[in-house]
Amino acid sequence: MTKQYDEEQILNMLMEPGQQRRAFGMIVQLYTEPLYWKIRRIVLDHDDANDVLQNTFMKAWNSIKDFQNKSKLSTWLYRIAINESLDHLRRQQHKVSADADLAVANRLMADDYFDGDEAQALLQEAIAALPEVQRTVFTLRYFDEMKYSELSKLMGTSEGALKASYHIAVKKISEYVLNHSTNTTSNNKIERS
Repeated sequence: MTKQYDEEQILNMLMEPGQQRRAFGMIVQLYTEPLYWKIRRIVLDHDDANDVLQNTFMKAWNSIKDFQNKSKLSTWLYRIAINESLDHLRRQQHKVSADADLAVANRLMADDYFDGDEAQALLQEAIAALPEVQRTVFTLRYFDEMKYSELSKLMGTSEGALKASYHIAVKKISEYVLNHSTNTTSNNKIERS
């Protein structure tokens, strides 16, 4: 059975040069799964999420000396993970054509690690069509049920701006799903004719 540690214990160990590697190992053990899912909801692909997670931990290890204990360790790690996820999306935008975003649902349905249905794949496709910030705000608010006050600390943006981004994202997602549902229904009627 694995012993659970709290952030304060880990932070105290990080301050001791001989304990840093052990403490960071505990960080990896405690935060791998929650960070993976935060990242996965933003980048969507399992392999990409693993790459971003690895980059997140490397960046955290390389800058652990800069952690000033002004926020919770988890908040600091989530901020790194979100920034790494957004950087990944930016790099992907340069590589991928606009048409590829439309195939998100198809890619997800073919992904062995995706356990959702077509409706969930369509939702993920709609989310993928959002601009980066709206996608991140929607993902953290909708899936992680993060409060606007937490989002504000995490993203360094005012709560009002975050609320606006979330509501715009919800509207865009609703329109996307409605349009896709309408197109699918029309295509099914044409095929049956």
